[in-house]
Amino acid sequence: MTGSAPDLAVEGPEADMANEDGSAAGADTTTTEESADSARLEERRLADLEQEGEVAADYIEGLLDIVDMDGDLDLDVEGGRAIVAVVGDGLDKLIGPGGETLEALQELTRLAVLQKTGMRSRLMLDVGGHRARRRIELRKVATTAARRVIDSGEPRKLAAMTPFERKVVHDVIASIDGVHSESEGEEPSRRVVVLPD
Repeated sequence: MTGSAPDLAVEGPEADMANEDGSAAGADTTTTEESADSARLEERRLADLEQEGEVAADYIEGLLDIVDMDGDLDLDVEGGRAIVAVVGDGLDKLIGPGGETLEALQELTRLAVLQKTGMRSRLMLDVGGHRARRRIELRKVATTAARRVIDSGEPRKLAAMTPFERKVVHDVIASIDGVHSESEGEEPSRRVVVLPD
């Protein structure tokens, strides 16, 4: 055999499987195919979430007709979930005390989506901007609690909250150095506890 090692490296059956740069044939193809598959999966996921939002909007429109209330519907996809917002005046009855009616309406809407699509939904429903306002309040509560825990070194239990509210608080606490949070208790009395690190 003659030739240098690089020449020998591309001779034989393996030569057909090498690219001009010496890399294995198919490496770029595999990466490209994986990227294309990932893009298709993401497009499909987005389409599924948009469908969830449309099914939910149809359900909510029907409900608004039944209770003779007016409201415009805004659909969005954010954070890997469909979001449906009912916008308008005089929607307080759909929110209820402490957002209890809104929570129940959200669960009913998720069940409607499940029935229509066969897929469990994590859809988020907002009425009259209630969740947006509550999110702002909860960020303040979480930040204040975190400061007090850092200053005192003692854990702090917050009031009982809905799953939505607890998630907002956990997200805020996770962004603050020196503290972490856990949930404790059973629904509807489940609450966030802020603890020092």
